[in-house]
Amino acid sequence: MTLVNAAPVANGRGRRMLAPGLALAAALSLSACGFNSVPTKQEAAKAKWADVEAAFQERANLVPNLAAVAKGAAEQEKGILVGVTEARAKATSIQVTGEDLGDPAKMEQFQQAQAALGANIGRLLASVEAYPDVKSNANYQMLQSQLEGQENRIRITIRDYNAAVQDYNTEVRTFPSMIGARLRGAEPLVPYKSVTPGAEAAPSLEGKI
Repeated sequence: MTLVNAAPVANGRGRRMLAPGLALAAALSLSACGFNSVPTKQEAAKAKWADVEAAFQERANLVPNLAAVAKGAAEQEKGILVGVTEARAKATSIQVTGEDLGDPAKMEQFQQAQAALGANIGRLLASVEAYPDVKSNANYQMLQSQLEGQENRIRITIRDYNAAVQDYNTEVRTFPSMIGARLRGAEPLVPYKSVTPGAEAAPSLEGKI
């Protein structure tokens, strides 16, 4: 009788000992399939996008002061001042959250608005070149320097965001990590592209500052 009952007991112990091993194997399998790496890379891309938004917002914050200083240029420059003010209003009204990064239409709308603001800032700076009194203004020179630094920061944040997007998109499109991506419903993200072919990712102020 003892021998007959020993087998079920032994089998029960074996199953209990096997369970942790199966759980570990399942966890390792999910990890290999990108179940954990996909959301990690996605969050990294979202964090880089937040840096891009902050850089563009800081540039927009400089526009009112720039416009105020440039008002002393001339009466005929009013059209340019209106243009840069309106472009700033439009650019700051378009928000792209981390959840919108997979929406090409939303990203294009944001990119076009930022490109328009950059172009209007460039026109304003170019128009001031004809007015030595404004160019020599200490506040104007300080704003020029700040804008130059901000444009450089925009380029860097866009570069870093695009690198993070490429890393994430590669993860969700390649085997075996694409399995985990599908299980999570993960979709590719949209990189930041210049609106005008051949243009810099962020509008350049070189030659205007």
